[in-house]
Amino acid sequence: MENQKKYILAIESSCDDTSAAVLCNTKVLSNVVATQEIHKQYGGVVPELASRAHQQNIVPVVHQALAKANIDKKQLSAIAFTRGPGLMGSLLVGTSFAKSLALGLNIPLIEVNHMEAHILAHFIDDESQTVPPFPFLAMTISGGHTQIVKVSDHFTMEVLGETLDDAVGEAFDKSAKLMGLPYPGGPLIDKYAKHGNPSAFKFPKPKVDGLNFSFSGLKTSILYFLQRETQKNPDFISENINDICASVQFTIMEILMGKLQMAVKQTNIHVIAIGGGVAANSGIRDRLREAEQNLGWTTFIPKFEYCTDNAAMIGIVGFLKYQKGEFTDQSIAAKARYAIGG
Repeated sequence: MENQKKYILAIESSCDDTSAAVLCNTKVLSNVVATQEIHKQYGGVVPELASRAHQQNIVPVVHQALAKANIDKKQLSAIAFTRGPGLMGSLLVGTSFAKSLALGLNIPLIEVNHMEAHILAHFIDDESQTVPPFPFLAMTISGGHTQIVKVSDHFTMEVLGETLDDAVGEAFDKSAKLMGLPYPGGPLIDKYAKHGNPSAFKFPKPKVDGLNFSFSGLKTSILYFLQRETQKNPDFISENINDICASVQFTIMEILMGKLQMAVKQTNIHVIAIGGGVAANSGIRDRLREAEQNLGWTTFIPKFEYCTDNAAMIGIVGFLKYQKGEFTDQSIAAKARYAIGG
């Protein structure tokens, strides 16, 4: 197996991005993502519209991934797909397509946990990223998840802490919405924060035991703060947008870094790897680089395109499972809630 080329077609459809990738062993030959623009007008993802868009996108996206990889579907060794967690309607589209294609081609089917894939994206063979050594601490930060996971090997993972309510990406997007910024607002907060003063406004950090997170209280405090200030000055947000964004981002980074430092102390593991859409945030990347200098951590940040939802990360898990002979059968069903190791 070591010297044989295995071609994995991977499909990701957990939320509002339809993606397909082709990997040859650990190397990405293509990674195509169709982003659904329709949700912008609603200020967030509408599940029914997401699943319809997946149905429209999945055939052309898979076709494009195969064409870009210069691979015929008859050369495929297996098909990997996101089983969960995610939006049920969206997952069903990808799961059904993967099952049908695997059946038609008579090749193995491999189910993948979306959150495990965010962590294992670090193992994609790409010159712009290096592979973290085991054991390491992974922090998965996205629109739907916030977790700290102890990773002992590719498939031995233990969730040490997770959000009790909102995910960090949701905290970013909803804070942006309160400021009147369009969806998705997280990247815009990051953009404006670069020009603002992170100490301009103080927001409370929630007191949560252990390594768990909570962001709903922070969101509420931002709401009340903005209501109070705009009553005094209707132009407060537009006049202070950079400082507000910098202060919100600083508070969220303090929460994340505080929990990470606690996890390092508890486990004595100083190797940190991040993943998920919020891993694209420049603030968290800067703070992790500072931690390398100040705290003696070794930090691993995936390539930008492997942070957001994409099929290449599904493909790398697919290949690792293929090596172990971990296949699934046609009775498999999508799971909206799907815990790491579950």
